[in-house]
Amino acid sequence: MASENTAKLAVLIDADNAPPTIVEALLAEVATYGTAHVKRAYGDWTGTSLRGWKAQLLTQSIQPIQQFAYTTGKNATDAALVIDAMDLLYTGRFDGFCLVSSDSDFTRLAARIRESGLTVYGFGERKTPKPFVAACDKFIYLENLGYSSAPLTETPVAPTPKVSTAKLRGDTALVNLLRHAVKAASDDDGWAGLATIGHIITKQQPDFDARTYGYTKLSDLLAASTLFELDRRTLGEGKPAVVYARDKRHQSKSQPE
Repeated sequence: MASENTAKLAVLIDADNAPPTIVEALLAEVATYGTAHVKRAYGDWTGTSLRGWKAQLLTQSIQPIQQFAYTTGKNATDAALVIDAMDLLYTGRFDGFCLVSSDSDFTRLAARIRESGLTVYGFGERKTPKPFVAACDKFIYLENLGYSSAPLTETPVAPTPKVSTAKLRGDTALVNLLRHAVKAASDDDGWAGLATIGHIITKQQPDFDARTYGYTKLSDLLAASTLFELDRRTLGEGKPAVVYARDKRHQSKSQPE
């Protein structure tokens, strides 16, 4: 598997279940995981419901894939996307797929791609069913990219307000998730690299995102909780600093009585 920044990705968008206004932010997010070598959007472009997509398709060089709705109540678009995804998978040219939809119909597709050893990044609204979220290696909510799911609005909104320290510390599930990840990645002195912590958290909870709590980065979330020590280390000249974290309880346990 190629490293994240060199990964070759196929971005497949279910236009029936994704808002056109989020495309720019979506592709910017995709760029943090690799390069989108294929960008396709699926839908019935002869209708009026996808009218807002035209400008985004042209601006972002996304290939529209036409799929007529053969009968009412049956989503032919989903089938077309799945068939294309399998065709692309069999070429062996990609390191991962980005599936953009809030539809649980793609749960098996995500699982099948992962079975082949490729990484699956899911993108959808918070209403996305949990089975699809869990089937992905990483799932990013569109709301964390600046999308509002409020009725009649598909415009960028202000970032999520930062959750207070008190509320972060009072979120037992979050605290346990962070502490267990730090412990699993820690050395004998209790220090753990932030990247490793993030990987462990994502494996346990694919939709975990510091932005859900109003923080841009995991390090900011850890610092805001005040439960961890953070240490920024430079490992060599010209190399970027690496952030390490340690549960403050480890320090107190190691101090002599």
